[in-house]
Amino acid sequence: MLTAGVTGFATGFALILAIGAQNAFVLRQGLARQHVFWLCLLCATSDALLITAGVLGFGYIVTLYPSFPQIMAWGGAAFLFVYGALRFVAAAKGDYAMQVAGKSGSLWSVLATGAAFTWLNPHVYLDTLGLVGAVSTQFTDTGLKTAFGIGAVLASYVFFFSLGYGARLLTPIMQSASAWRRLDLLIGIVMWALAIKLLT
Repeated sequence: MLTAGVTGFATGFALILAIGAQNAFVLRQGLARQHVFWLCLLCATSDALLITAGVLGFGYIVTLYPSFPQIMAWGGAAFLFVYGALRFVAAAKGDYAMQVAGKSGSLWSVLATGAAFTWLNPHVYLDTLGLVGAVSTQFTDTGLKTAFGIGAVLASYVFFFSLGYGARLLTPIMQSASAWRRLDLLIGIVMWALAIKLLT
């Protein structure tokens, strides 16, 4: 049971460790110290639902609907391109009074953006429904498969809450508009790079 749980945790953690659009948004929100708990809960719970579906055997959804990855790729790329453009516009304007003061948008706007980063990302389906689901097949015993799933789900909660609340350690260097401008430029570049990657 312990081995299965550790395998699940390691698998889940490895898949979400890479810097992606969702992680960059959680990091930015963590730096602003606004709505961090609810955003992390949304991201982790969304992952938990998808991981559970993958472990339960729905990883074959892509084979049932061959056009699904392409549709998600186009939708995800469009969203990433627009959000990246918004970050570049924000950097150009340079109005970061709210961020420096530790303020951000409303809770619902933050959650809506977080949900879009999660559910419009085709990689999340391939990672959770596909890869996690595939790795879980090595455990044929129901108890071991359950332990694997719990480990993978736990990894999501640990990662997102660590990222969201750990971001405040960077707060001392984010006390100026120029620092926020550099962050937005970096996030914009990451978003556009990911959009291009999705399309190619």
